[in-house]
Amino acid sequence: MNTSVGNTARLLAAGLRALLVLTAACGILYPLAVTGIAQAAFPDRANGSGIEDRAGRVVGSSLIGQSYGDDPRWFRGRPAAGLAANTVNTRHELLVSGATNKAADSPDLLRSVREAKARVLADNTVPGYTPREEWIPADAVTSSGSGLDPHISPRYAEIQVHRVAARNHLDVARVEKLVQDHTEGRTLGFMGEPRVNVLELNTALAALTTP
Repeated sequence: MNTSVGNTARLLAAGLRALLVLTAACGILYPLAVTGIAQAAFPDRANGSGIEDRAGRVVGSSLIGQSYGDDPRWFRGRPAAGLAANTVNTRHELLVSGATNKAADSPDLLRSVREAKARVLADNTVPGYTPREEWIPADAVTSSGSGLDPHISPRYAEIQVHRVAARNHLDVARVEKLVQDHTEGRTLGFMGEPRVNVLELNTALAALTTP
């Protein structure tokens, strides 16, 4: 009986020591080490890839697309048809990321693409500039898989240049230069496509238009 109690006590003590060691190693030391490495090597990404305005205020993350509504002064991102409201959490207004999951031959999808094309043409037609339907890239009329894509193609940004310039009383050449300056190349020179981060572009635009 005494031997059994002693063995049980030793097993409990060994288990408790293992719990304490693993808790300290995996729950304290490892997170601290990873956090320290991230802060030293990638501080911007480790802190959420925030974008600051001219006053130093964080206006959003470069990883998450934002909506500018129908305000014609700003460059617009991709459609966000996949976003939905969170119907479970009623305390906060939240959006659920997602795609439409509609097939390429879906009548609803085809109708939404036609409507989006018409909006792009109407919104970006200004005196002296009329875009053509064949200029419109796919990202201007379709949402991404997440609905939160922060980028648009340089081609879609170029279609919006004349509208943005006219609404902000800026030279077209100046706005074109702004788009060029914020066009990112392919990752490592060969992966993906050139892209423009809409939030970064609009933040730079705000710096030009705000006294």
